[in-house]
Amino acid sequence: MFVGNNWEGTVDVIRPSGDYAKLGRLDVVPDRDQRMAEIALNPVRLAFFLGIRLGPGEGHDQLVDDMYTTPDGTALVASRPSFADVVSIDLATGAIRWRFPVSGYRSDHMAVSPDGRSVAVSASTSNTVHVLDIVTGRQLGSFTTGDKPHENIYTDGGRYLWNSSIGEVNTSLDDPWLDFTKGDRRITIADTRTFQVVRTIDMRQRLDAFGRRDLSDAVRPAVLTPDESKLYFQVSFFAGLIEYDVASDRITRVKPLPLNPATSTDRTTWVNDSRHHGLSISPDGAKLCAAGTMDDYVTVVDRATLAEGPLVEASKPYWATVSADGRDCVISESGADRVSAISFATGRRVASVAVGDHPQRVRVGQLPAGWRPPA
Repeated sequence: MFVGNNWEGTVDVIRPSGDYAKLGRLDVVPDRDQRMAEIALNPVRLAFFLGIRLGPGEGHDQLVDDMYTTPDGTALVASRPSFADVVSIDLATGAIRWRFPVSGYRSDHMAVSPDGRSVAVSASTSNTVHVLDIVTGRQLGSFTTGDKPHENIYTDGGRYLWNSSIGEVNTSLDDPWLDFTKGDRRITIADTRTFQVVRTIDMRQRLDAFGRRDLSDAVRPAVLTPDESKLYFQVSFFAGLIEYDVASDRITRVKPLPLNPATSTDRTTWVNDSRHHGLSISPDGAKLCAAGTMDDYVTVVDRATLAEGPLVEASKPYWATVSADGRDCVISESGADRVSAISFATGRRVASVAVGDHPQRVRVGQLPAGWRPPA
């Protein structure tokens, strides 16, 4: 299991289940000096670099957002927002195998295809998704999205790629009546053979039809059920999750989750328009795990009833994934610099391990047997 420490530029490698013991740490910015020198010589790039630091970085550089391993487990491919690129790090030597600068000035969430051969990355300032060969870094194709592309999900065995755009999240224009200033937000679905957009889904229309005009249509973390019949997702400013039926193309349920009375009601204080940010689903599709980012808890939700389990205290949980054995939901606690495992069966914390500065994305990957971190 790989844990991206966004503000530190490192990735902690831990066991993907059981005791979650630490196996080592990787530097994903070995070329930091070179990149910084390039940025300093380009006024436009420098302006965006500083904007990322002051905006989504909360005063810090964003040095690793997302990461996946190659099918043979010999390299880690990571997106680096502040450097607007994707790099492949050799897991034996720590050297960079290849680097792909994205269009625009910031890279963001990624997704790996079911066969492990390609990786999609959101280029958030150019409204583009690039799809790369995960081994060589060669671009296989790209497509245009809504404003600020974010989450990516492969469907139908890798035939299609869903991208959700979240719009502008770095302004203080957060009152509901100012929602129109947030830009064009939609789910864009592309055919991965042609990279042509085959469909778009405007959740504004679906939410309005369900009677929830008050909710943002900026789709944040999202998961599909194993049969891909239902999509569950979080949206900006909302403490809860939403169920969307893929076949009927409509919102079917909205689940509010508890509010922490200690959380400020000033929406401008919520990080990047988030209220809850982090969602995973158990392998059997029976349980959802929701990270209550600004409410400082995580909870396991029964998918049949949408009843939440115990609220497990957590410090600004920023992501949720599933352990390799499928038993636990693993969250990153960005406010405490640790990851914690929550049992899907009991809804209780079963393990915690310290990691680096501001962990965000957590992904399960491959490593060669007997791997040791590079010096």
